[in-house]
Amino acid sequence: MNVVPLFTERREALDLWNVTVRPWVDHTIRIRFVESGEKYWFIMAAESSNPDTNRSFYKVLSRSENQQRFRDGHEGEAYLRFGAYSKKYYADVKGDAICNCKHEKEDHAEEDHGCLYESCSCEKFESFQVNLLKKKKTVTDILFLDEGGVKDDPLAWNCLNANRYGRTG
Repeated sequence: MNVVPLFTERREALDLWNVTVRPWVDHTIRIRFVESGEKYWFIMAAESSNPDTNRSFYKVLSRSENQQRFRDGHEGEAYLRFGAYSKKYYADVKGDAICNCKHEKEDHAEEDHGCLYESCSCEKFESFQVNLLKKKKTVTDILFLDEGGVKDDPLAWNCLNANRYGRTG
């Protein structure tokens, strides 16, 4: 399975990988998923061989099928890769491409690109494409925690303490 933080620009993803993640030692990379209601905190950090570029990452996301599929199937290991995504429009894609409204390109008008299904409110064809960077790291320290149990995990506790509860030190 893969964990893929997404960026809007490929260059930004590549630069951040080379400066921050490349020096990370694989067995020290830690990923935490802290569940809080219908949201979860994605938290990632590691020990770096280059302390000047030491960083950690976090993002609050809505629970999803992808997160549940990862939780059920990661088997204690995942590849960390960065990806870049870009929006794609009617003229950019082939006929079998799927719009964000879940209908195919051929189900959209050629003139204004609006969806032809009456029950659909899609006004123009939009999709996206994800391109993964070739570089990857192996992560074996992956935990799923409830918000109430973060005090036992220093990475999760420090992140929530600084960013959710507004306390440091």
